Amino acid sequence: MKNFLSVMVLALAAPTVGKADDQIARLAPTDGATLTLDALQWFPDPSLPEGSVIALVAGNPGAAEVFMVYVKLPPNTVIAPHTHPYAEVVTVLQGSVGNGHGDTFDKSKGTMLGAGSTFVLPAGHAHYLWNDEEVIALLTATGPWNITYVNPADDPRTQ
Repeated sequence: MKNFLSVMVLALAAPTVGKADDQIARLAPTDGATLTLDALQWFPDPSLPEGSVIALVAGNPGAAEVFMVYVKLPPNTVIAPHTHPYAEVVTVLQGSVGNGHGDTFDKSKGTMLGAGSTFVLPAGHAHYLWNDEEVIALLTATGPWNITYVNPADDPRTQ
């Protein structure tokens, strides 16, 4: 227990990573809400492959603040290698999704993650996703959110 407390004190005292002028808003909802997957308003996201939709849970992905969105991917979706400007945490809620790392799509180098699994990605980390069945995941990140495809030809916004 003493070692655990020492580690926690050191972690809390460690300097934060990022620029000195980075300022983000905390997640600060003004009203309470109860959300169910079947009652959400889903919207297409032009930065994701066709048929992919998102639903806002909290925050604003376009602002410098913490946000949460549900992401729904139809069966057989491939999200080509890409990066994000800030770290993200993805938790699989339904289905299974493959998660791979690097600039080249290669299922054999990825890991299939089922419901309840979470993966954490640092800012600027190239990764890719795929699935065989419908997937719903919870994305928690800091905005403003963006996706930059390693190969610009893979970007659905340019097709």
